[in-house]
Amino acid sequence: MLSFARRASPLAFSARSFALRASAASVHTLPKLDYPYDALEPYISGEIMTLHHTKHHQTYVNGLNTAEEAYAKTDSPKQRIKLQAALKFNGGGHINHSLFWKNLAPASGDGGKLVDGPFKTAVEKEFGGLEVLKKKLNAATAAIQGSGWGWLGLNPETKRLEIVTCANQDPLLSHIPIIGIDIWEHAFYLQYKNVKPDYLNAIWNVINFKEAERRYVDALKEADAQTA
Repeated sequence: MLSFARRASPLAFSARSFALRASAASVHTLPKLDYPYDALEPYISGEIMTLHHTKHHQTYVNGLNTAEEAYAKTDSPKQRIKLQAALKFNGGGHINHSLFWKNLAPASGDGGKLVDGPFKTAVEKEFGGLEVLKKKLNAATAAIQGSGWGWLGLNPETKRLEIVTCANQDPLLSHIPIIGIDIWEHAFYLQYKNVKPDYLNAIWNVINFKEAERRYVDALKEADAQTA
């Protein structure tokens, strides 16, 4: 099922885990990876991972800290409104990438392996199987104009898995993120040039389905708690 992120949800994983605090004392930092930069090869090169993590993600972290510090220093509503774009862009970049790194795992480990369990059952029920999910999420992600993210998320109201797309670095707020794919050029261009389908097909070999199942189970529990 394909939908587009439009409404905010208090259940959004990103909002829960990376709340943007307007305080100069709250300094965001670049998270460490659980694997070496070259561990996702040949599907994602070590050069891409190094630049993506240490340069691009670090830039979002720096921008978020700068914007939050400026926000905390002013009482002017006009200035705080002007800072919203920087907070959204850099905060979203930090949220999205922090989720993305955990979303990946070496193919020699958990990457690309969907085993029996509640998440696999849900994928089969909603999409008819993993291959169908891959095709639908890849198609939705490739169709994004410019830069953005393709997501498999849990709709907290229906408790169903849905495909959602977000432009630029907008964080996913309408659903609880389960699997995200970065379609910004810095995520693939050095290796795949402008051939997005090759990148989108390759990344599934390093998707951490164990992490996806953990997120799915946790998301269901929280959704149940909200409706209890």
